[in-house]
Amino acid sequence: MNVTRFAPSPTGPLHLGHAYAAIVAHDLAGGGGRFLLRIEDIDRERSKPHWVEAIRDDLRWLGLSWAAPEMFQSTRLPAYRAALQSLWERGLIYPCSCTRRDIEGALSAPQEGDPVHYGPDGPVYPGTCRPSPETRAGARTALPADAALRLDMRRAVQQIGTLSFIEEGRGPMGETGHQRLCAAAAIAEIGDVVLARRGMGTSYHLSVAVDDAAQGISLVSRGEDLFQATWISVIVQKLLGYVTPRYHHHALIRDAHGRRLAKRDDARALSRYRAEGATPEDIRAMIGL
Repeated sequence: MNVTRFAPSPTGPLHLGHAYAAIVAHDLAGGGGRFLLRIEDIDRERSKPHWVEAIRDDLRWLGLSWAAPEMFQSTRLPAYRAALQSLWERGLIYPCSCTRRDIEGALSAPQEGDPVHYGPDGPVYPGTCRPSPETRAGARTALPADAALRLDMRRAVQQIGTLSFIEEGRGPMGETGHQRLCAAAAIAEIGDVVLARRGMGTSYHLSVAVDDAAQGISLVSRGEDLFQATWISVIVQKLLGYVTPRYHHHALIRDAHGRRLAKRDDARALSRYRAEGATPEDIRAMIGL
């Protein structure tokens, strides 16, 4: 039995790309499975209650139904804090005060023969704030209450060993089946990613792993643009003792210029199509389903 989920952020209207993602996740659950709805509203400044209602209305209009109760990330901060506490006590995360400009400056003049690598979140972090073994050994401080926290990828992969997941869809380069990533690649190509943002108490990478485990998600469907980020989910899952679900990466719905759709593109909002008289069957045809 597949347990799948659709996890939109209530920061704007759903568009054709969201319809594709939601329908794929719903259909992958199958007749005997469960399809869940998770509202990713950890960005309290941009998340609005009226967009939550709009999401529900659009999904129901598409003919989708989901198992109760819905999960709201804004209610999950204690769970994220507990996960961070576990990682902190094992020396796997550290506070980082670097701004985006600091990181860009540190990477602007790389050492000869040491090119800049780009990971899921942009340039791979150069390790400016990463504590030395001596500093770490003498540290006995509490988990910072309001600080950016990064994963020490070197220490993480030492504890995990082999990284792998099962791909049931197709990645951006045609990947399918059993996927593996070696420790050296995780360090060089992903690096010390942020697991808690300052003022937020978590990050997408931490929340998605913790929440998928809490909801018992067995099959994660997501866009192929998140294929590399899936490795971060797998790493966090392994470190926290979670079962790694199977993954189904799917193609993205793009505009006539090949650009992925965004919430600011109101012309392709589902509510607009509905107002113009489109049917759910019309939407499925537009997105190739």
